[in-house]
Amino acid sequence: MTVTTRELTPADRAQWEPLWRGYQAFYKVDIPTSVTDVTWARFHDPAEPMWAYGAFDGERMVGIVHAILHRSCWTVEDYCYLQDLFVDPELRGTGAGRALIEKVYAIAREKGAGRVHWLTHETNSHAMLLYDRIADRSGFVQYRKIF
Repeated sequence: MTVTTRELTPADRAQWEPLWRGYQAFYKVDIPTSVTDVTWARFHDPAEPMWAYGAFDGERMVGIVHAILHRSCWTVEDYCYLQDLFVDPELRGTGAGRALIEKVYAIAREKGAGRVHWLTHETNSHAMLLYDRIADRSGFVQYRKIF
């Protein structure tokens, strides 16, 4: 399989959405359609600091990742948050996940970000095998309060 990556366009929604739903199923969440619609619109709004990328085998989208540029109090440069990485379960181990992460690395460098960071669940051991090879574990634990 030859994997290519590119930024998604509005015409890609029909292929993106099943992968987006697969991501949600993996993490046992159900994001409302209204939020998905706003998120999709933001990806394509030049005023928004967020983007969606796809991994493709030919014309077939096999994986997705989202990237969000944001400020930090620790650096002058922005940070890039890599969010929602997901590859079709039947195609894991083909290099699609790594290609998507490397795409975000390249975009972050291009946009002048000082770092790329992301989260995963502690039980996502298969993905962590890849993450441990291409990034550094920060040692931080996430806390959150949802309103």
